[in-house]
Amino acid sequence: MLLSFSCLALLLWGGFTPSPAAAAEARYQRSVERYRAPDVELVNQDGDKVRFRDLVETDQPVVIDFIYGTCTTICPVLSAGYVSLQKKLAKEGRSVRLISITIDPENDTPRVMKDYLERYRAKPGWDFLTGTRADIDTVMTAFNAYIPDKMSHYPLNMIRNPKDGTWVRLFGIMSSKEFMGEYKEVADQ
Repeated sequence: MLLSFSCLALLLWGGFTPSPAAAAEARYQRSVERYRAPDVELVNQDGDKVRFRDLVETDQPVVIDFIYGTCTTICPVLSAGYVSLQKKLAKEGRSVRLISITIDPENDTPRVMKDYLERYRAKPGWDFLTGTRADIDTVMTAFNAYIPDKMSHYPLNMIRNPKDGTWVRLFGIMSSKEFMGEYKEVADQ
């Protein structure tokens, strides 16, 4: 049985535990990589200019994904994962640094990005970034995540380990429990 991304998003959001067969279909690939964050200036959902490298090279873990504001397939699933991570960590008295980078800078204005974050009830610590097409392409390329056409994007999260600067690359759809486990493995080292 093949689940659509929208269906899967609803199931993950609702805390449904899939059957073993469905879980096997939703498996993700994990690797540890070395990436150098490019020193580009991007714009956040508030219209503020930010240095991308300064946002990610911090003393706390940083989670990055590549989405766009009008997506109705993979992006809602990734964003539901961000919401879940924020809520679960908040219950433990912890915060998380989340960064979504648009793959559609021609259309994702600060207003569109702010509306998107409001729709997901994002808490402080989750930034949505846009910039020039050249700067967005530079960031995607630096993370081996270049997507030439937003319609061919894929589910990808990356978690930066602040201790050694490596990135845990998570390719595929994860349950909220798996996502939390991956985050904690990095954060609690």
